[in-house]
Amino acid sequence: MAARVVAIVQARMGSSRLPGKVLADLGGQPALAWVTRRAARAQRIDQVVVATSTDGQDDPIAEFCQAAGLPCTRGSLHDVLDRFHQAAEESRAEIVVRLTGDCPLIDPSILDDNLGVFLAAQPGLDFAANRLPGQPRSIPIGLDAEYCTRAALDTAWRQAEAPHQREHVMPFLYENPQRFNTLHMEHHPSYGQYRWTLDTPDDLQLLREVVVHFKDDTFSWTDVIGLFEQQPHLAQINAAVQHKSQYDVDSRQ
Repeated sequence: MAARVVAIVQARMGSSRLPGKVLADLGGQPALAWVTRRAARAQRIDQVVVATSTDGQDDPIAEFCQAAGLPCTRGSLHDVLDRFHQAAEESRAEIVVRLTGDCPLIDPSILDDNLGVFLAAQPGLDFAANRLPGQPRSIPIGLDAEYCTRAALDTAWRQAEAPHQREHVMPFLYENPQRFNTLHMEHHPSYGQYRWTLDTPDDLQLLREVVVHFKDDTFSWTDVIGLFEQQPHLAQINAAVQHKSQYDVDSRQ
């Protein structure tokens, strides 16, 4: 029997640079709706769940999930690894796909391609990602996805201690390559110069300008590449935004 693959989308309202970003309006729908719908189109993903916190400010996310019929796990605000572990348990995940609620252009074809590699690898992989800190980026920021086995996630949950490992969920796995079989999935040619994530007002402006060019949300990431090649000024809208690193942790804890 095939392993049960669950995409867990972490989301919270308390962004430091753009509060409420995951429910920001994007083409008439909350950004989180884009993430969950597009991820659900991946044929290798069995279920999409949202993992938010028990903090009162995240009640609107839980309400959105209830209205949309989406499973929602509520756990620790800052220990996101614990929240992911809880969501994996509740959803009976055997393979976990980590996504974030600020990536509305996530592409099901990339998820399927990555999962195909992950599931077919021999010897089996513990962790894989289509971007890794310290390695050249080959996909646009905003198409990031990480994959791990439930056993690897359980180990990280039990043993990870550093604050960035708890907040960013997966670093314990790729920071211990001697313990885990990991893979960095690169794309050729590289499109790592583009930024399609949602973390600042400039990012939101860009994404709103992108989606108006398409009739619905079924366009592919290569369609967006084509749009940027036709209209290179789009990339300048958020070109000055500094991307956060995996060592950044929320100072409001």
